[in-house]
Amino acid sequence: MFSDPEKNIKQFDLREGQHVADLGAGSGACALVAARAVGSQGKVYALEVQRELLSGIKDEAARAKLFNVEVIWADIEKVNGTKLRNYAVDAVIVSNVLFQIEDRGNFIKEIKRILKPGGRVLIVDWSDSFGGLGPQSSAVVPPEKARALFEGAGFKFEQVIDAGAHHYGIIMSKV
Repeated sequence: MFSDPEKNIKQFDLREGQHVADLGAGSGACALVAARAVGSQGKVYALEVQRELLSGIKDEAARAKLFNVEVIWADIEKVNGTKLRNYAVDAVIVSNVLFQIEDRGNFIKEIKRILKPGGRVLIVDWSDSFGGLGPQSSAVVPPEKARALFEGAGFKFEQVIDAGAHHYGIIMSKV
């Protein structure tokens, strides 16, 4: 594995009781790690557009006895597409998703809408296309561009994390 969800989420420093949205949750690897980090008083919303992936996340959470994970079918590229209320979450995870997003403007608006003031976003994405793995080179969103997209929407840069050999990680906060 090129990017380790355990390591990435640990560096994100989630707290007990926080509410977190994992946008484009995929297999649920980040959502499940986040669910452990926020504990039984916290909540993780695993949002995914591919319905078949949601049942896998739900099953895996049940097997792991993580009852604080809620799966939601969502279009994260639309404002209100997450179906979450305004200021619903303390943190947002965007892992291996940014390169797939066509409407990045609406995507970031939706993050801003659901995130509480002072809330944080963890962005982990491919830094290159490696030996046929990951996105096409033309789809890679370099870290400086990812940062500029979020800063352009009013987010503040917090820090860089070590996200693995072929990934980058950035933490931004909502001002």
